[in-house]
Amino acid sequence: MTIVLILGVSLMLSMLMMLAWAVQRRLGNAGWVDVVWSFALGLAGVIYALVPAPAIAWPGPRQILVAALVAIWSMRLGFHLLARTRNGPEDVRYAAFRQQWGAGFERRLFWFLQIQAAAAALLAISMLLAVRNPRPLGVMDAVALAVLGVAIVGEAVADRQMRRFRAEAANHGKVCDTGLWRLSRHPNYFFEWLGWVSYPLFAIGSGGAVGWLAFSGPAFMYWLLVHVSGIPPLEERMLHSRGEAYRAYQARTRAFLPLPVSSLPDSRSPDSPPPDSREP
Repeated sequence: MTIVLILGVSLMLSMLMMLAWAVQRRLGNAGWVDVVWSFALGLAGVIYALVPAPAIAWPGPRQILVAALVAIWSMRLGFHLLARTRNGPEDVRYAAFRQQWGAGFERRLFWFLQIQAAAAALLAISMLLAVRNPRPLGVMDAVALAVLGVAIVGEAVADRQMRRFRAEAANHGKVCDTGLWRLSRHPNYFFEWLGWVSYPLFAIGSGGAVGWLAFSGPAFMYWLLVHVSGIPPLEERMLHSRGEAYRAYQARTRAFLPLPVSSLPDSRSPDSPPPDSREP
């Protein structure tokens, strides 16, 4: 039954990303695919939480709690991306793809979005494992709730700070380094990742090693954000558009973890790339 459920949710994610491809093609803005992806992944988590499972009283308190948290996370992120996409230009990552892929953009984007669907299916497994923990709510669930709450609020604060910065005409062409952005070049990515840490915490204690498999979610999300589709392409574009100002920002600010570092110009954090590592 669980395998059938996973296959069904994975197929749903694939079809929704096909829809995302069709929407962005019609509207001419590939940023819409991130909107659909956020809502689709949230829907997958809610389905996993609310489908009855053997040996678990349904609907159990953990299932209801996780379903509510997943829905809050998905709607907050999805509506934020919707407002940004509807009122702004195409996301710099997709704009770069459009330029690099040329005439093959639509075809390559279609398959790229199917990879995103597969990534969402893998991430959703952490949500499934979280709600399949048969044990009563305990201290670890409270910790998980606190972690996810901090993640949702932190990401919302980071997004709002960036939105306000961009709204000021005097900041056009400048680098945002205030608030959480003074501690991390990508605090929104950090809090997005932190939210995924909560699902293994909900899953721990389910018996055996099954619950620990949920750590695959935050591990995979970290890899995506820090090494693949998050920080690397975005920082390449920022170096191209902001030049030395962004290079100086890299030198004084960590890439991911929101922790203060020395403000000396030659100070670099362990997770920051060399100054010319992504020279366009």
